Amino acid sequence: MSKVASYLQEHILGEVSTNPAILSAMSHDGSVLEMRPEMVVYPRVTSDIRKVARFAWQLAEKGHVLPITARGNGTDETGAAIGTGVILSFPAHMNRLFEFDVKQKLIRLQPGANAQSLNDALFLHGVGIPAVPHSAASSTIGGAVANNASGPLSGRHGDMSSWVHQLEVVLANGDVLQTGRISKRELNKRKGKQTFEGEIYRSLDNLIEDKKQLIKEKLVSDVRDNVGYSSVANVKYKDGSFDLTPLIVGSQGTLGIISEMILKSEFMSARTSVAIAAFSSKDAARDALDELVVLGPVFLEYFDGGLFAQAAAQGKRYSFNQAGADAPEAVIAIGFDDFNERVRIKKTKKVEKLLKKFDAKVESADGEAAIELMVVREVSAYSLVPADKDVSAPPLIDGAYVPKGRFEEFSLAVAALAAKYHVEMPIHTRALENILYARPSLELKKVSDKQKVFKILDEYSVLVDAHGGHLIAEDGEGRVKARYAYAPLDPEVLELFKDIKTIFDPFGILNPGVKQTVDIRQLVSHLRADYDMGLGANYVPYN
Repeated sequence: MSKVASYLQEHILGEVSTNPAILSAMSHDGSVLEMRPEMVVYPRVTSDIRKVARFAWQLAEKGHVLPITARGNGTDETGAAIGTGVILSFPAHMNRLFEFDVKQKLIRLQPGANAQSLNDALFLHGVGIPAVPHSAASSTIGGAVANNASGPLSGRHGDMSSWVHQLEVVLANGDVLQTGRISKRELNKRKGKQTFEGEIYRSLDNLIEDKKQLIKEKLVSDVRDNVGYSSVANVKYKDGSFDLTPLIVGSQGTLGIISEMILKSEFMSARTSVAIAAFSSKDAARDALDELVVLGPVFLEYFDGGLFAQAAAQGKRYSFNQAGADAPEAVIAIGFDDFNERVRIKKTKKVEKLLKKFDAKVESADGEAAIELMVVREVSAYSLVPADKDVSAPPLIDGAYVPKGRFEEFSLAVAALAAKYHVEMPIHTRALENILYARPSLELKKVSDKQKVFKILDEYSVLVDAHGGHLIAEDGEGRVKARYAYAPLDPEVLELFKDIKTIFDPFGILNPGVKQTVDIRQLVSHLRADYDMGLGANYVPYN
C-alpha cells in the first residue's frame, strides 16, 4: 500500500483498498474505456470525503494532482465513473435513506442508495421519483443526479434536475457547501465570506453577469441539453436570487462531490395501461407516433424491427414474433398512468382504434396484466448483451436529441451510416422527448472494429447536428462523447465552461478529463479490448 493510501486509511472511518482485484474491477464502468485507479476509498461519512478532498488539495498546492472520481455502481456509459487516482465508492456505506417528509413529499438520503430501492420504499407511501433512469435496478440515485439522468417516464415528468431540492456538496478543497435557492440579500452575504465558498459565489456571479448575453443566446433552450455546464443558465433568477443546485446536477463530479441530497417526490399511479403495436412498415410506425402523442401518454417509444430480430436470434419470442414468424419492421409501446382505471382503459381503446388505419397488430392490457406487455420495452437489452461473446453493442451514442420533424430522415441517415461500416445499428427512441438510442454491433477484439468506434461516434454526432439536434440529451458526455459534443459549440461557450470548471476546481482535482475535450489518442489508449459492460453481478440489463 502506498504512503498516500496508508495515510488516508489511518485518518478516515471508511476503508482504503489497493487490492489488485478491486482496482481491476474499478477500472471499468459501463463505457468502452478502462482506467486503473491508484486506490479505492469507501467513505462512511461526509467527513471521510472531506478528508480525501482536503488531502488532494494540499498535494495539488505542492504540484502533485491526485484525481478524485466519485462512483456509484459503475453503470455510467460515458467513462465518467473511472479515473487514475482515487475512486470514491459510495454504495458500500453511504447508502442510507434518512427521513421522508410526508407532507412536503421530500426525502433526505445519501448518494449510494440504489435508485430502484428508493422508489420501492417511496411507493409504500404512494409516491415516487418518476425520473429515475432505466438502469434504476443497478444504479445509484447519486449517479442519476450527477448525470442529470432521465428515464422512461421523463417525457411527462422531466429529468432528475426537476426532482432535486437541495444538495450537500464537498468542494475541491474539502469544504462543504449546501445548495438551494437563496435571496439576493443572502447571496451578497455569502459573496462576502473569505472562504472558498465565498470565492465561488463571487466569481460565478461575476461570470454570469459578464456572460449574460452569451448565456441567453446560446444556452437557454426549451429542449433537454446536458452538454457541458449549460445549466448555468438556470442558476441566477431575474429577482437576483441564486441557486447552485442546477449547476451541480449533471456535472458528473467535476465541480463537487455530492455527499447528501434532498429530493422531491410525487404521487404516482400503481397501475399502468399499456398497448404494444407491431408494424409491417417503419414509415407507418413513424406516422403513427405523430397521432399517438396527442393522447397524453406517460411514455411513447419506437423500436426498429432489427432489435426484435436480435432478440429472436437469442431465442426470445414476443406474442407478435412467434417462432417462424418474421420480425416486425417497427414496434411502438405506449402507456397511460392515470389514477382512474376507466380513463386509462378508455385511452387505450382510442389507441387501438387509431392504429387500425395503420394496419398494426395491437395488444393492450391494464394493471398486472400489462407487465407481460411491458417487457417489450426491454428488447434493446438483447443488443447490449448479445449471445455471441465476441460481438458487443456498447452504448456509444445513446441519448441524443433529434427534433421530431427530422426523425424520418435522420433514421435513413443512420441506416446509411450502419451500412457504410457494415454494422447493425437499429434505433430505439423515446418519442415524447425525441431522445434516441443506437448501438452498433462490434467485435472489439478486431483492430478494424476498434477503429470504427470513434469513427462511428464522430460521424453520428455530425449527423445529429446536421439534423438540428444535439448529442447530449440524456445523462452527460463524460470522457467518451465530450470531444464530439463540443465540436459544434461556439468557442465562447467552451471558454465559459472552462471558466466554470476553474472556479470550482482550480487545481483540476475533480474527475479530470470528464466534461473536457480529450485528445483522440488518449481515448484510443484507454479503449477496452472487449465490452462486457464491466459492471459485475449487480448489473441488471433486463429491467
